[in-house]
Amino acid sequence: MILMDVDGTLTDGTIFVLPDGEEVKAYHVQDGLGIFLAHLAGLKTGIITGKTSRALEIRAGRLGLQELHQGILDKKKVLLDIARRHNLDLAEIAFIGDDLGDLEVMKMVGFPAAVADAHRAIKKVARYRCSRPGGRGAVREVVEFILKAQGRWKSLSARAAEIKRISQSQ
Repeated sequence: MILMDVDGTLTDGTIFVLPDGEEVKAYHVQDGLGIFLAHLAGLKTGIITGKTSRALEIRAGRLGLQELHQGILDKKKVLLDIARRHNLDLAEIAFIGDDLGDLEVMKMVGFPAAVADAHRAIKKVARYRCSRPGGRGAVREVVEFILKAQGRWKSLSARAAEIKRISQSQ
């Protein structure tokens, strides 16, 4: 399973506040494709974030994430619950983070990953440090790294290209 933070990880951390108070965030299409590829590989995905956003609910639904936890102050408790419900050992979970709110869960999982512009404490505990910053394809980079390490990248990327070709011809 691949879990991640949102602000600064799945986004670049920029938040636009509209006059009505609604917040707007931008998501990179490469990260969405990375999540799609993870699902093709049979990996589960999810988000644990301290903020709450209706737009994130919509994005998570479109991406088919199995877990979405918003407004979470104690990410450790949620991580343990997710692992229990999915019958996963913590060693089978990756977490992609960027800042201090992610530190404790990153210390607990088997594969902690840091976006390129993560806080130095996050980079210190990460087993993988992205070359790309948050919100600019870092999530895709981690997914690709995992799938290559598992020897599944070539077949899945070819399958994704075929799905794209078929969908564009219809």
